[in-house]
Amino acid sequence: MSTDSITNSLTWPWAIAIVLGAAMIAGLVVWLVSRRARSQQAGSSLPTIWVANSEYIRDLPAFKSQVRRYRLLQGLGAAFLTLALTATGFLVAKPVQITVKDPRLANRDIVLCLDVSGSMIGYDRALVDVFGQLAESFAGERIALSVFNSTSRLVFPLTDDYALVREQLEEAYVALDPGVLNNNPELIDNYLYFTAGANADLGDAGSSLIGDGLANCTLQFEDSAAGGAGDGDGAGSGAGSGDGAGPEAEERSRSIIFATDNDLRGTPVYSLKEAAKLATDRDISLIGLYGAGGGDLSTEQEYRKVFTEAGGMYFYSDDPAMVDSIVADIQSRQAVLHDAAPIITRTNTVGPWFAILVIGLLGFFVVQRRLGE
Repeated sequence: MSTDSITNSLTWPWAIAIVLGAAMIAGLVVWLVSRRARSQQAGSSLPTIWVANSEYIRDLPAFKSQVRRYRLLQGLGAAFLTLALTATGFLVAKPVQITVKDPRLANRDIVLCLDVSGSMIGYDRALVDVFGQLAESFAGERIALSVFNSTSRLVFPLTDDYALVREQLEEAYVALDPGVLNNNPELIDNYLYFTAGANADLGDAGSSLIGDGLANCTLQFEDSAAGGAGDGDGAGSGAGSGDGAGPEAEERSRSIIFATDNDLRGTPVYSLKEAAKLATDRDISLIGLYGAGGGDLSTEQEYRKVFTEAGGMYFYSDDPAMVDSIVADIQSRQAVLHDAAPIITRTNTVGPWFAILVIGLLGFFVVQRRLGE
């Protein structure tokens, strides 16, 4: 599982005490100097001038108001100065954001494989929604998405970038609008753009080539051949994310979640049974999702039989227990965590402290100006 830990810290936290201590010492020195100056002035030979009958001034409302205003401004000035000094202390302490990235990944790969032929348009959105729920339930697993009809298109290769996965599934949901069946030009354009490459004109090959779609998905794992199952036969999109194959790739648990109505409308290179054997020979587990309502009873039974005989799981697309069952099955498979040292990144940040410093200084100078009026 890939986890990131983000914390905020100070490089030199003791710098705050030094700044505030220095400010207090400076304030004390200023107070002592001003006090000494007043004492010297009091002891000087300059005559003191007394004004007769001025005692009543202290009782005047206007005088009391001015005294309260003066003391309020003095308090505000002290508060703004303290705020500025505190912010200065935190800035000198050099705040940093520490990110600890755990590069260990759950050792599982899942290829999502979706039939986007005309007979499936009415069910594809529900299946894309299922794929989205599955993706939200995974953490660390790598996911790929392939769509197929007369041939196949790899929407995105194996990746643990879940933001990308969500984005692409959202695009798929928008593109696979059942309104396409009503010949809405805008919806048709969206559908054709998203499925470009999966609806290639292959002459007599036909469409909805189920076996070739499954064979192509089998070739999306890293230890598969880089080419594909053939030229334009529905299984030629390439292999995986390009991370390279090797001993590490052989250790990964691999699953295909395959969604179709098994409504074959052409002559594929691989039959569904042959494609399932290709997957099991490569130690790939199969999970079949049937577009409930599509196809007929015989095609549904054939689909079920092929997947269950291959040791796989089988669900109707509207089965409420499907997502939890699939997640439990995939996560029950051995997940080897690669040993890897955490990656620690330190980023200098100022946080709110620079803004607080500016506010404190501006407030202090504004108050001082008002005191001088």
